[in-house]
Amino acid sequence: MVNKHRLYWSLQIGGWLLYAFIQIGSSFLAAAGDVTPRRVIFLLVEAMLCLLITHFFRSFLIRWKWLYFPMPKLIPSVLIAVFGMGIIVYFLRIPVNMILGRLFDPVTAFDPSQILGQSFFYTIVFFLWSLFYFIYHYFDRYNKSLKYEASMIEIELNNLKSQLNPHFIFNALNSIRALVDENPSKSKQAINQLSNILRNSLASDKKGLTKFDDELRIVKDYLGLESIRFEERLKTEFDIHPMSYGFLVPPLMIQTLVENGIKHGISKLTKGGMIQVKTYVDNDRMKIHIRNTGHLINGTKRTKTGLGLKNTIQRLKLIYGDEASFRIVNENDNFVLTEIIIPQHITYESINRG
Repeated sequence: MVNKHRLYWSLQIGGWLLYAFIQIGSSFLAAAGDVTPRRVIFLLVEAMLCLLITHFFRSFLIRWKWLYFPMPKLIPSVLIAVFGMGIIVYFLRIPVNMILGRLFDPVTAFDPSQILGQSFFYTIVFFLWSLFYFIYHYFDRYNKSLKYEASMIEIELNNLKSQLNPHFIFNALNSIRALVDENPSKSKQAINQLSNILRNSLASDKKGLTKFDDELRIVKDYLGLESIRFEERLKTEFDIHPMSYGFLVPPLMIQTLVENGIKHGISKLTKGGMIQVKTYVDNDRMKIHIRNTGHLINGTKRTKTGLGLKNTIQRLKLIYGDEASFRIVNENDNFVLTEIIIPQHITYESINRG
């Protein structure tokens, strides 16, 4: 996989060096070969200033999420920004000229027509930089969207295999049958829970995101069914931050991790154990903690190929890139902690647009 950080700096440095060489070449042709060293240094410094300004502009774009602006809002914002950058470069050139001891005429330098003319040139340069930058990210997100769509086909099939596993349905139906005579109202509730799980598995959103509230409801339905089977051996606990409901998450992601906790942890223990789902929200990021009684074997969980942790890591990478994180560790001798951190600004629409 291409290191995007290294690629960015390679293109930045290479692109602005090319700009400086073109400027030097143009000056060489215009002056019939008589280009002073000061002129060459000035053009190199000018390219370095442009590199720094565009780098700060990139940080601004990421910080204020301009990459997700709709076109009617993005175009005027970029035009205003690149014009402002053009003016900044123009005025930064003045002290550079003075330091290099080049001819400097204050009257000409601060003439409005001179300022606008030179700034307009830099505005075009920065606009071209912005155009290349946004085009790259457009195709990058589009390519990521295609990969995600292809991957989701396999992931959804695997999730269906997991959810529609005959053993799961058999166990659930057996539990419900046992409740029909003993507790009819609870059996009716269990039927509704099973129906919700199966319906959600079949109608899982192919675009990859669902409301956290909907995902949490499926998790509770699943644990409700498993509580019938495990009885006193399974205890559940939820501690949900109120702001968590403003987030979107990959469908069945939390449910799959909870299921893994039961399959590979609690079901292996004679006395059973606890499943805890807890969320924290800070700086537009949600941290999801899933704890289950049990212990990792050699630092990993044994899961079926294509299921569980592998799918979760793959989906997080495809949707959020480096902005999400995943880890699973032995918290102590009794619990396994699975932690997911996701940002809030990734939306259904941003993935759909590419």
